Amino acid sequence: MAVEGARMRYLRAGSGPPLVLLHGLLGYSFSWRFTMPVLGRYATVYAVDMLGAGFSARPSGIDASMRGDARRLLQFVDAVGISTFDLLGTSHGGAVAMIAAALCADQPERRLQRLILVAPVNPWSAHGQNLAPFFGSAIGGSIFELTVGGIGLLHGFVLGRLYGDTKNIPPGTLEGYEAPYRGPRAFDHALAICRHWTDDLRDLESIMPKIADYPTLLIWGKRDRAVYVTSAERLRQVFKQCELVVIEEAGHLPYEETPDEFNRVLVEFLQSSRVGR
Repeated sequence: MAVEGARMRYLRAGSGPPLVLLHGLLGYSFSWRFTMPVLGRYATVYAVDMLGAGFSARPSGIDASMRGDARRLLQFVDAVGISTFDLLGTSHGGAVAMIAAALCADQPERRLQRLILVAPVNPWSAHGQNLAPFFGSAIGGSIFELTVGGIGLLHGFVLGRLYGDTKNIPPGTLEGYEAPYRGPRAFDHALAICRHWTDDLRDLESIMPKIADYPTLLIWGKRDRAVYVTSAERLRQVFKQCELVVIEEAGHLPYEETPDEFNRVLVEFLQSSRVGR
């Protein structure tokens, strides 16, 4: 699929109302390997690799802000001919999903129905507000490439930080996440995202009133050390109709660490009464 003249890879599975899945920073459609087979029984699932990530193209100079990613996501939705859809985003992708929802609110012809946000980056979680801009700097970017890029995308320590319990890391996870990031310029877009981080958080906070009307499900792992669960309640208050589910044993990636519970919660939400905006 071509978006802004570049190839955007995506996976499609199942049948039913469209559901778009949006990965986090340095993730890609691989993140949903335990989710898509289950969701495909209830929805037509589209799992994208955003430009600059996964096995999609890595064009230079694209807008790396959350708003830029949100616009490209909606261009993808238009390109595949989706008229109404639900949107699930995790971590950085959850923040992008919220901005995409705000853009949809301004353009009623795009009929976003519901939001599912999994530990989304948000203005009320302090973690990452200093670290991400540091990696976006020239010095921080060099350190990142030397320490992370040089030894593989997700060193055991880094991956372990994303799980509540390292014993829950499924076989092949490290190799799966490393696979798209072995070529030249593999980390350019991720580092560009970090450079926009502070401005993006301000933008994200500014659009909150526009997304209040969307029926929303928030899912968090209680052991999340990347986006703190303490920010979940403040984010829940943004929405008029919002359910918050905290999975006790999970860290930042509940769809990988506790897939059975994650899928059960998600399917229950998808099977609930469909409320239009």
